[in-house]
Amino acid sequence: MKFALAAIAFAALLWCAAPAAELWKFDSLTTIGGHPVTVEGHPQLISTPAGKAIQFGGVADALFLNVHPLAGAETFTWEVIFRPDVDGAPEQRFFHLQEEGTDTRMLFEIRVVDGKWCLDSFALAGSESLPLLNREKLHPLGVWHHAAAVYDGREFRNYVNGQLEGAGPLHLIPQKAGRTSVGTRINRKDYFKGAVFEARMTRSALPVSQFLKLPNQINGPEKR
Repeated sequence: MKFALAAIAFAALLWCAAPAAELWKFDSLTTIGGHPVTVEGHPQLISTPAGKAIQFGGVADALFLNVHPLAGAETFTWEVIFRPDVDGAPEQRFFHLQEEGTDTRMLFEIRVVDGKWCLDSFALAGSESLPLLNREKLHPLGVWHHAAAVYDGREFRNYVNGQLEGAGPLHLIPQKAGRTSVGTRINRKDYFKGAVFEARMTRSALPVSQFLKLPNQINGPEKR
């Protein structure tokens, strides 16, 4: 009995120690969000009107971090400000959270359709999974966008620029510790051509009004 109580107390301590949200600014190739980064290929640090970002060439450029920023979260909001560029592959996986040693994962992906792109969000835990992909909701390439995936304990939803793209019922158990890849799937497939500016992982289901905002100037001329 004492052991069980101690285990519960330890789990509660771990939950309390986890930050309510992590903000990752993609302004360094050595650390992101305070986490060390392993770089593969030649992603480039670039200047935008709103600050630094990291650009990926779509072939072999990727970042890997030994952390799963939403491990243990029962509900979550996962956001990213990114720019998918022209001439990328038809299917691209650009942000991947992976539980260590299992198939449990979450991904942000895009599909390129008729010179535009649509968002594909995917979550899997155990036997439960749901892809959210609407090929009718297309967006321009070469400009910055905000994407979000939200799980409130009952429903999984995704958004582009604050507009709902898809939703469906889903039961996800909290994911365990793991890894993150940016610019490709964790197994180095389906590379992303474009840039990432910022991401935030929050351990609650946020309303749209509390999403990250696109910086007003970010889609202006790039700094040289």
